[in-house]
Amino acid sequence: MTISNSLISVILGGGAGSRLYPLTAARSKPAVPIAGKYRLVDIPISNCMNSDINRMFVLTQYNSASLNRHIKNTYQFSLFSSGFVDILAAEQTPDNPTWFQGTADAVRQSVRHFERYDFDYVLILSGDQLYQMDFREMFEHHKKNKADITIATIPVTEREAPEFGILKSNDENIITSFIEKPKKEILPDWISDTGNDMKEQGKIYLASMGIYIFSRKVLFDLLQVEKKDATDFGKEIIPSSIEKYKVASFQYDGYWTDIGNIYSFFEANLALTLDLPPFNLFSNTKTVYSRARMLPPAKIIGGTFERTLITEGCIINASVIEGSVIGIRTRIGAGTTIITSYIMGSDYFETLEDLEDDVEKSLPKVGIGERCYIKNAIVDKHCRIGNDVKISGGIHLPDSDHPLYTVKDGIIVIKKNAVLPDGFVIE
Repeated sequence: MTISNSLISVILGGGAGSRLYPLTAARSKPAVPIAGKYRLVDIPISNCMNSDINRMFVLTQYNSASLNRHIKNTYQFSLFSSGFVDILAAEQTPDNPTWFQGTADAVRQSVRHFERYDFDYVLILSGDQLYQMDFREMFEHHKKNKADITIATIPVTEREAPEFGILKSNDENIITSFIEKPKKEILPDWISDTGNDMKEQGKIYLASMGIYIFSRKVLFDLLQVEKKDATDFGKEIIPSSIEKYKVASFQYDGYWTDIGNIYSFFEANLALTLDLPPFNLFSNTKTVYSRARMLPPAKIIGGTFERTLITEGCIINASVIEGSVIGIRTRIGAGTTIITSYIMGSDYFETLEDLEDDVEKSLPKVGIGERCYIKNAIVDKHCRIGNDVKISGGIHLPDSDHPLYTVKDGIIVIKKNAVLPDGFVIE
């Protein structure tokens, strides 16, 4: 039986996404735009499709309207295919009046929607991670080890280890112990043999990636009988399963990052502008799928550009853009400089009539005006930034929240639909 016939995928949409605020103020975490033209949810879905997995459920409960719309407009399989991407939103029922209480509880409450399908294995994924993995290798590893549960693991450094679930495995890759977010003083007891290459980089701890394969019966028994009050996989289900079940480790050595906060989101996007980015958008075999937009090519009228991604539909007349990601339909005026920033762009073009209306109302155009200076910033969608605006982020700025923008870890996030008048300054 092939992987497409024997396995379904469940993608966890995450909680309220408060650490990614204000990007999650009006959208769920999986719907946050990444790399100028994709959404975060496109990453796990694309990994599944590239791994010949075409039956997927996305679990969500917060701000799900834009996510629903994106999935509906993007993932439409052939009438002659059994493939689908379905949204399973949290719902109150007579039997269960509560919303999802955690990762395990979300899957438990959703079981009734997918248990009727024919499958022997369940792949559980997070909706807010950036990586490219062939799940067929993990699936074969699971079957070869005759495992009940397989956890994808990644080597991490001593500095990173306290942020993860850390585990140890034997010579046969069977997990023997697991601890959630260990304190630094006990880390020496959790060192693993991660291979020579990883050791040279100081990555001597095995961390859970939050990616699991469960055999069907084991998952249903754990959620519905043995641990029916457990709400979280990492904190409750996995640690308690190690003694009773055969839990295997599948070590992944590629690029992976958990986009849990503004800083990691910002760094992941800017890393795409490197000469050899750790996440490869230009692969022939690891395509990142997203909504097909019939947009014109970007138009570059002038300027100097270095290490910059520019997506479709942009009209750019900037002086300098450096180390930045410019999202779809972005307009940038003459004389503007953009350094190490992510401009998300817009979902629509303003017409000539719209532009005339902007002038009458003394509104800046959608996009970025003339002679602006933007550094260390994220500009969310549909923002109107006037002329001579200065936005200069850095560690000198304390964390703060304002009606038009938020500062986190020195990164200035201009909120969705914000209007910054001519001469506005944040520095």
